[in-house]
Amino acid sequence: MKAWLTGLVTTPLLLLATVMMFIPMMLVALLKLIPLPAWQRLCSRLLMWIAESWAQLCRGIFAFFTPVQWDIRGTESLRRDTSYLVICNHQSWVDIPALMQALNRKTPYFKFFLKQELIWIPFLGLAFWALDYPFMKRYPKSVLAKRPELRGKDMEITRQACEKFRHMPVTIVNYLEGTRFTPEKQARQRSPHSYLLKPKAGGMAFVLGALGDSLDAILDMTVVYPDQPAPGFGDLLCGRVRKVVVDIRVLPLTDSLRGDYENDAAYRVAFHQWLKELWQEKDARIGVIKQELAAEQRQR
Repeated sequence: MKAWLTGLVTTPLLLLATVMMFIPMMLVALLKLIPLPAWQRLCSRLLMWIAESWAQLCRGIFAFFTPVQWDIRGTESLRRDTSYLVICNHQSWVDIPALMQALNRKTPYFKFFLKQELIWIPFLGLAFWALDYPFMKRYPKSVLAKRPELRGKDMEITRQACEKFRHMPVTIVNYLEGTRFTPEKQARQRSPHSYLLKPKAGGMAFVLGALGDSLDAILDMTVVYPDQPAPGFGDLLCGRVRKVVVDIRVLPLTDSLRGDYENDAAYRVAFHQWLKELWQEKDARIGVIKQELAAEQRQR
């Protein structure tokens, strides 16, 4: 009964916070359509402030009405004037609130690469555009085989979409596993990891290629839940999530991590090896954190 009552309080409050921020966001988004670069940059900064304020409202609602303990580690050196690429494991929709808890107003407001078709979704597409979410267009291999002149065109389109990030810091988030972790997916993939699916190197290499020198560092983010399976968003709303650990490591973005993934075989092999070692370290780190959480539970 307590869980249901918690959900009945938090859900409408989150919806109210979203509506309260969505209305001014749409008004500023319409003003941003005025084709003056300086004016559009000013609107972008205002829109980021609105989005960050919405995230802070959501954090406050979770803090006041739910018992979840957010154990955020490694954020001491983060800066708001620096551009980051976040790579994170993915288990649940709770990963998004965890991202907000860890990074909001500590780094530039986070963004995801989106498929170009999403811009046509009513209202939501306008919000994505207003918040400068980069839209990408990827051509399938079957299309490239028939029309080789399109090779590299997707990268050029994405680079153009990211030009605005040369005038403002940005945090790009990439879930390298491509889908949420489940034991069934782990078995189907024959993943060599205990807590992770195999990472997909192409997406991260695509981001590094598209953004070029605009990024300053990589944030290796690891989200760990004490319980398995990972809690769902409904569990968070109803106060059934007791603790979430978010562990962050700042990794240097060296020149060796930038290259032509599609056409440079040597770079592709080296990038795969770097990512393989990184994912092995992340899997081991999850195991250590889970042992800590189990020890805490035994002591209670």
